[in-house]
Amino acid sequence: MTGLVDEFDAVVCDLDGVVYTGPVAVDQAVDALNALPLPVVYATNNAARTPGDVAAHLRDLGITVSDELVLTSSLAAARELSDVLPSGATVLAVGGEGVGAALRAVGLVPVLPGDEGEVAAVLQGYGPKVTAADLGAAAAAIRAGARWVATNDDLTLPTERGPAPGNGSLVGAVRPAVDVDPEVIGKPHPPIYVLAARAVGADAARTLAVGDRLETDIAGAHATGMAGALVLTGVHGVADAAAAPPGQRPTYLLTDLRDLLAAYPAARVEGEWFHRGEARARCTDTLETEGQGIDVERAALDAVWAAVDAGRITRGDARAMLATG
Repeated sequence: MTGLVDEFDAVVCDLDGVVYTGPVAVDQAVDALNALPLPVVYATNNAARTPGDVAAHLRDLGITVSDELVLTSSLAAARELSDVLPSGATVLAVGGEGVGAALRAVGLVPVLPGDEGEVAAVLQGYGPKVTAADLGAAAAAIRAGARWVATNDDLTLPTERGPAPGNGSLVGAVRPAVDVDPEVIGKPHPPIYVLAARAVGADAARTLAVGDRLETDIAGAHATGMAGALVLTGVHGVADAAAAPPGQRPTYLLTDLRDLLAAYPAARVEGEWFHRGEARARCTDTLETEGQGIDVERAALDAVWAAVDAGRITRGDARAMLATG
């Protein structure tokens, strides 16, 4: 039996919670990624850094990657703006260094809070040094008629110290002060996935999206027509997946990135039992499982999703059945 990635032509891999948390590599990630026999594009909703800075970080961790194979939500959002604004248009850049660099890369002119004057748009992305004054400048420009584009709306950002407020939290701080909602470009919206597949000449249907968040990584894969793999090293776990609506359910469940190279057992149903490899599960009034390892959780997800879709249990019931501890 071949490995999971042998079914695909490319991988789009999330970063925070999948490859690293803060400056530290996730266990097993570096060796697994370097061993993949197909191209990997690293795509992140974190807009604070430039693709070059992210690629340098990955290389420092030991991963073989070129700058061109890193995509940030800042770059995707800047390209979206460049499609509707004339070259040389001024855009208020709120966030980290990556926001302004992305605007320059597509022929737009970034200006910083305090220097903005009249701007055509506001591009808001995550930055660890964003201040209340920066958010106030964004609100003033939006009220004056500037188009408001957010790189992403993740409420939290994984760090080595645990979740920290993400760009969605910063966007949420601006929203009460203005009369419009932002256009959100990053995951789970398709542009960053489309750009990632295009970077290596792959078709979306032959590309595997790997991430740790259901509402961004996996939902974005669904929206783009890609298969989605949830890796259990970051934000969401098996119980979260059990409770996910159909548009956020992963195609594959991975303990860590080494599972990309391992065989992935096909689903099989015999009567009430859902099989994955040597493991099986069924969901009646309770969840029953037999077997060992990650295949038990894969079979359990098949069983509870079928029960939810048949109306026999609720998504809350499914979460409780898969919850641990």
